[in-house]
Amino acid sequence: MAAHAASPLVFASPISDEARFKAFGEEIDAIRTRIEGEVGEDDLRYVRRLDGFSRAMEVVGRVLLHFSFEPIGFTAGVAALWVHKQLQATEVGHTALHGAYDKLEGAGRFHSKKFSWDVPIDEESWRAGHNVRHHQYTNVAGKDPDIHFGPVRLTHQTPHAFHNYWQLPFTLFFLFPNFGLLMNLHFTGVNDVWFGNGRPEKFDFVEDDSRASRWAAYKKALRKYVPYYLKNYLFFPLLAGPGFLKVLLGNWLAETMRDFYSAATIYCGHVGPETKAYEAGSRAHGRGQWYAMQVEATNNYQVSRPISVLCGGLDLQIEHHLFPRLPPPRLRQIAPEVRAVCEKYGVTYRSASWPKTLWLALKHIAALSRKSASPMSAANAVAREMA
Repeated sequence: MAAHAASPLVFASPISDEARFKAFGEEIDAIRTRIEGEVGEDDLRYVRRLDGFSRAMEVVGRVLLHFSFEPIGFTAGVAALWVHKQLQATEVGHTALHGAYDKLEGAGRFHSKKFSWDVPIDEESWRAGHNVRHHQYTNVAGKDPDIHFGPVRLTHQTPHAFHNYWQLPFTLFFLFPNFGLLMNLHFTGVNDVWFGNGRPEKFDFVEDDSRASRWAAYKKALRKYVPYYLKNYLFFPLLAGPGFLKVLLGNWLAETMRDFYSAATIYCGHVGPETKAYEAGSRAHGRGQWYAMQVEATNNYQVSRPISVLCGGLDLQIEHHLFPRLPPPRLRQIAPEVRAVCEKYGVTYRSASWPKTLWLALKHIAALSRKSASPMSAANAVAREMA
C-alpha cells in the first residue's frame, strides 16, 4: 500500500485533470444543496431531546454519586455522568458550536454564539481555531494549528524536536486523560507562549511572546477553567459534605472517561500514516480539489449507532469535513452517497474499524517520535500490518 507523501496537489487517486475535479466538486455540491435544504425543525427536536436526555443523565449521575453507599451505585453514577459529559462534548456541543442550527428559527441556546459548552474549553477560542483555521486548512502546515498539538508532532511537516522522543507515552498517559484541559491551553494560545508550535512561524494563536499576548492567552483560558473546575471539583463535592472525596473521585473519573473517549475519537479522524498532510503554502485550485484534499486528510471508522452518537458523528470525519455545519444524523444519512461519489472519482475514502484506526494512529505517533522516521516509514509499517 503506497504512502500518502506530503504534497499540495498529488493524490493517491487517479484524479489529476481539472475536469474530473470539477465534476467531483459539482456532485459534492449537489449533495450539500439537497441535504442542507432538508435541515429544519426535525433536527432541532432531535438535539433538544438528546440534550434533555443528557441533562437527565447528569441528575441521575450526581444523585447516585452523592447518595450511593456501595460500589454498584457509585459506578452507575460515574457512568451516567460520563454519558452526560460525552453527549455535551460531542453530539450536542460540538455540533452546536459548528453552527448547525444557526439558520433555524428557534435555535435559542443551540445557536453557536449562545451555546455554553459543558467542557473546559473556551467557546470563542475554539470557534476561531477549529471552525475557521482547522476546517479551512486541514493538515496544511503553517495554517492548520491541529497538526501539532502542544509537544506532540502529528505530521512530518512539523520538525522533530528532542521532546518528541517521548510523545507516545505523553499522548497515552497525559494528553488523553486530560484532553479537555489541554485543548483549552491549545486554542487559547497558552501552548504557544509556553512551547511554541514547533515550526518556523512559532505561534498559531498569539501574535508574539510579549507580556500582553501572554496575559490575553491566560485570560481566555482562565475564564473557562475557573467556573468549570470550581463547579465539578469544589461545588458538587462540597454539597456531599462527608462524601466530599467520593464525589470528587466520581467527577474526576467521569471527566477522565470523557477525555479519553473524545481524544480517541478525534485522533482517529486526523492522524495516521495514510492520512494526507500538506506542505506549507499548499492550496486547492478550485472547489472540487479542496473537497478532495479534505477527504484525503481525514479518516472514517466504523461503529454502531449508539457509539456514533457518543462520538458526535465524528466517526464520519470525512463527511463532517465536507459539511461541517450539518447535524450528525444528516452525516449518517449521506455517508453512503459520499463514499460512492469519492469512489467514482478516485478520491481515497478511508474507513476501517475503530480499534484498527486507533492502533494505526498510535503507531504513526510512535513513528513520528523518531527523528529518522521518513514519510514512507510509517506507511510501510502499515502495509505490513494490513498485508
